[in-house]
Amino acid sequence: MIEEGETLDTMLKKYRQGLVDRKELEGKLFIYIKNNPRRFYLSTLKSDIQEDFISWLYPRLSKAVDHYTDQGSSFDSYLAAMVRLSIREYTIRKKEHQIIEKTWWNAKAEEMKAAEEEPEYMSTLSAPKKVSNPRQVLMLLLKSYYYLSDAHLARIAPALGLEKENLFHMIDKIRISRVQREEAINGLKDRIHCQFYRCLTFEKRMMAATCNSAHWIRMKHCLETARKRLLSMRRRLRAMRMEASNKEVAAIMGVAKGTVDSNLFAVRKRNRGEDR
Repeated sequence: MIEEGETLDTMLKKYRQGLVDRKELEGKLFIYIKNNPRRFYLSTLKSDIQEDFISWLYPRLSKAVDHYTDQGSSFDSYLAAMVRLSIREYTIRKKEHQIIEKTWWNAKAEEMKAAEEEPEYMSTLSAPKKVSNPRQVLMLLLKSYYYLSDAHLARIAPALGLEKENLFHMIDKIRISRVQREEAINGLKDRIHCQFYRCLTFEKRMMAATCNSAHWIRMKHCLETARKRLLSMRRRLRAMRMEASNKEVAAIMGVAKGTVDSNLFAVRKRNRGEDR
């Protein structure tokens, strides 16, 4: 308990004389600051966040005890100045946290608004008719395996003259062969997603700062650096093959790579002719 008339300087003196232990001193400092809001500028904070601030400040009290040296200024004044500066830092951090949280939630809301549910295949739809060149279609399916659902594969298997289990088995084999590549692609996508949010955050923090202030200049630099990194990451993703390679397709089908190359070239050439 704090004795009546006891000051911060007398508390510190008792601690250094070994009359109170460290834990007791820090507890007394905590209570003293809490009970003297005007002396320690706590009145500048809203009443509902004063206690949160003091709890956030608590670890710094220990450092204040270690760093204080009597050079003409009392421990009371030293601690008051430290608390005042800490309030400023706490307020800035809280404001920036609110900016970040609002930015992320706004961006997330836009994503949710733009997202659409995938269309479901109607059970009444009839299976497609058998295709004229099932091998070429199978090659295209294997190359674009990344984008195909099981429901679509089950519907198209009869048109290729295959049991759906056999088609699933081929798709699974190519997925297994590309599992590391897929993990790298998905990992890069996640990093791009986070980097995009970082860019939004830096932009909002810059807009909230005073123009041409030190904080504004720092946020501007961070934003420019983050945008360059985002652009670089997007370029890397575009360079990564989302579809299976012709060599992987050939291995799954048990044919030569040249066979896959020639068939897909013929499909591409035919489609270009139809486009004209």
